[in-house]
Amino acid sequence: MFNTVKTAALSALVGLGALTAIPAHADSLYLGFGNNQDPRFGVYAGDDGYRHRRDERRDGWRRGCSPDRALDKAERMGLYRARIVDANRRVIKVVGRQDGDRVVIVFANERGCPVIYR
Repeated sequence: MFNTVKTAALSALVGLGALTAIPAHADSLYLGFGNNQDPRFGVYAGDDGYRHRRDERRDGWRRGCSPDRALDKAERMGLYRARIVDANRRVIKVVGRQDGDRVVIVFANERGCPVIYR
C-alpha cells in the first residue's frame, strides 16, 4: 500500500516537473468560470486580442532612418524651425536654427539615426 502511494506521489512530482519545462507561450489559453453576464465555464483557446508592446514596436519598425525620425531627433537636439534639406539613401541633412546661428546636422540612414556631422 505504501509503495503505491509513493509511486503515485513520485509520478505526480515528475508530471509537475514536466509542466515547468513547457514554454511560457500559453497566453492564448484561458480558464473561465463565468461572470455576471456570461454564466458559462470552460477552457478557451485562442487570441485574446491583446498585443504585446514588443510586437507593436516590431510592426512599425523599419530599417534605417526615416526623414521624419531625423527631423524629430534634430528638434530634440535643440534645433528650431528644423527642415529637411536633402535625403538620399545614405544621409539625411537637416537645417535649422540654434542660438541664432544656422546649423546643419547630417544623420546617417541607419537604425537609430546616428549623427555624422554637426
